[in-house]
Amino acid sequence: MRISSPLLDQQIDTITELRELYRASEARGARLRLLSTSGREMAQATPENSVDVLQRCAERLAFFVGKSRAEISMRAEDAGIAIYAPGEGNHIVGRINIDGLTGLEQIADREDAEAFRMHLELMGATIARMNDAHDRDRLLGTLQERELRLEYLVGRMISAQEEERRRVSQELHDGVAQTATALVRILEGTTTKPNADIPAAERAKLAAIARDLVTELRGVIGGLRPTLLDDLGLEAALVALADALRADGYDVSVSLSKQPVAWPAHLETALFRVAQEAVANIRKHAGSSCRVEIELAVSEKADGSILRIQDFGKGCPSTLVESHSENAGSHVGIEVMRERMTAIGGGLRWTSVPKGGVCVVAQFPVTI
Repeated sequence: MRISSPLLDQQIDTITELRELYRASEARGARLRLLSTSGREMAQATPENSVDVLQRCAERLAFFVGKSRAEISMRAEDAGIAIYAPGEGNHIVGRINIDGLTGLEQIADREDAEAFRMHLELMGATIARMNDAHDRDRLLGTLQERELRLEYLVGRMISAQEEERRRVSQELHDGVAQTATALVRILEGTTTKPNADIPAAERAKLAAIARDLVTELRGVIGGLRPTLLDDLGLEAALVALADALRADGYDVSVSLSKQPVAWPAHLETALFRVAQEAVANIRKHAGSSCRVEIELAVSEKADGSILRIQDFGKGCPSTLVESHSENAGSHVGIEVMRERMTAIGGGLRWTSVPKGGVCVVAQFPVTI
């Protein structure tokens, strides 16, 4: 016999509602845990661990819908539920394959289906972020490879220029200079012999012109490729540059490193060209009879070896030296020297000194 009571029926309905509310609360808590846990892990994912993180999140999502197994794929053409990148393009960035589940429409609970969809959005954002990181790394690698190739090509170009200078210098020395020297000898020899065709004064004048020609040719040859650089090395070539400045009236002091160095040819050439360009600019801009310092310091430190050439003359505006303004065209030589030093792993600073003059510092790597 069942005893019916309005009060008892009301209590039973209240208990049923409480149980339903409890179950609903548990379900909401499960959804929140799913999204917060997976969201936190995916937010902290890196390109190195992203595959493992996404796989764990996929398995967690499978457990949430009552399935035991899930596989994540970054390939849009694979089978499974599509994972879309953020945005309006509907770009598929991956797939998730859960046993027995082909789409969200199979999830009976509407709120569970919405949590499932939000989880897929988090996965899509993570995959898109990883793809962007991979693209950036790939582009950076490409840029670095191109930079290395450019440095290599610049080095090859400079080497080719030096070889061409060496060839032209040798041809001038062996050809035109020898011919001009022979002409001088002939003209000087005829001054002691009577010649009705060419008066003695004219022969002497021609001999002087020929001597000047030989001197100029030797200067050109030395500028193209100084024999001292090939025969005696960098230090002797720097001393020769200093002697030439002294001959023009400059007060030059030279300080050379006492460290014995087996100079690589490309480094020796680059440093000499820097010195040559600096000396040429001293003649153009510093004015006559100013003080000039040439220093070659070699150190065991990676960036401690320098070639410094400083004048204490008039100097030139720093805007022309350091900037890439429209006036910088007259200082193409400086940019070429920078490229030379960069190609050998060094650097170049070319600055105006506040009290007057210009200081050129070439930093370079060298093994003692």
